[in-house]
Amino acid sequence: MLDSIAIQDLRAYASMRASFGPGPQLIVGPNAAGKTSLLEAIVLLAWGRSHRSSVDADLVRWGTDLARVEGTAAGKTIEVAMVRPGAAIPTGGARKRIRVNGVPRRAAALVGLLRIVIFAPEEMLLIAGSPTLRRGALDLLAGQRSPTYARELATYGRALQQRNGLLRAIREEQASRDELRYWDVPLLDAGAAVVAERLRLLDELAGPIARAHAEIAPEEAAGGPLTVGYATNAPALAGETPRDALARRLAETADKEVWNGATLVGPHRDDITFASAGRDLAAFASRGQQRTAILAWKLAELDLLTAHDERPPLLLLDDVFSELDPERRSHLVRRIADLPQAFVTTTTPDDLDPALVRAATTWSVEARPDGAALTGGGGREATELGFGLGER
Repeated sequence: MLDSIAIQDLRAYASMRASFGPGPQLIVGPNAAGKTSLLEAIVLLAWGRSHRSSVDADLVRWGTDLARVEGTAAGKTIEVAMVRPGAAIPTGGARKRIRVNGVPRRAAALVGLLRIVIFAPEEMLLIAGSPTLRRGALDLLAGQRSPTYARELATYGRALQQRNGLLRAIREEQASRDELRYWDVPLLDAGAAVVAERLRLLDELAGPIARAHAEIAPEEAAGGPLTVGYATNAPALAGETPRDALARRLAETADKEVWNGATLVGPHRDDITFASAGRDLAAFASRGQQRTAILAWKLAELDLLTAHDERPPLLLLDDVFSELDPERRSHLVRRIADLPQAFVTTTTPDDLDPALVRAATTWSVEARPDGAALTGGGGREATELGFGLGER
């Protein structure tokens, strides 16, 4: 549960501090007022990075040099600070700083401190959109359960980047193919670990996602359970390990890789498939059926993370009730009621179940010339911060 948050110069916010109690936290305000930025600040505390942008500088409020978020959760104080490129760095030499209880940490150290499940409008494309979305969803879930997975994925990414650069050099006859062997080892080791954990995670998800789908849409589930599969470009033959399969495929595509100047096989090219009654949802399902499957995925995430250590994660819902029909909204409301805490953003409470509105602590977000303002909270009114850019 998130006990408090302090934000300085992040997106729409100039300075704000708020404390939160248990139960649903309803964040109401017009578009572009700062509702999503508040959820993004919470994501920063959980993951050490944004779910909306891969460029940290995008989060720094226009006209300022440093963005800072501090929160308390699970008895820990978490701080994430980012400096805009070209700006003077007030403390240390890093453009990004993560601290837990005042001690500098890497992002991997945040695993388990504040677990979250976020459901945003962009994820309505999870099934029909790019494979990158599906890989990212699976990797985020795996990373929240295991810092080892996050490290293996980062190692694979670095090896992939170096190997691709070398392949381009080989294509331009500026390097030898023999040099690839150096990067093949970490690529194969980390890549095999990533694939093995993805397969293990999908196996664990099978039961929760099928049950959630049956609860939400029993008429759809009657035709067959919702299943999630792994589509790899390096399928293992009989007796092969994931590492063996990847090594074989690298050898088979060696000439083509040099021609393209890129690594063509590996977990960065794999995909996740959704099917019901043996039919691929991306090809055959209606938009409503796809949304049902996506909601089932999110509820399965909640179940899996809760089972990991008996601590339900924090649920963040970014204006998604308007995307769901009344029956699916009601199901989501019932699940929210079982959680210690959830954050729900909306432009109007009219999109929400009246029971949820009555049970929630309501906050209002207002866009102002001097920065977004968060007010309300049933006596927990947000206040201005009391620290400067160079402090702490």
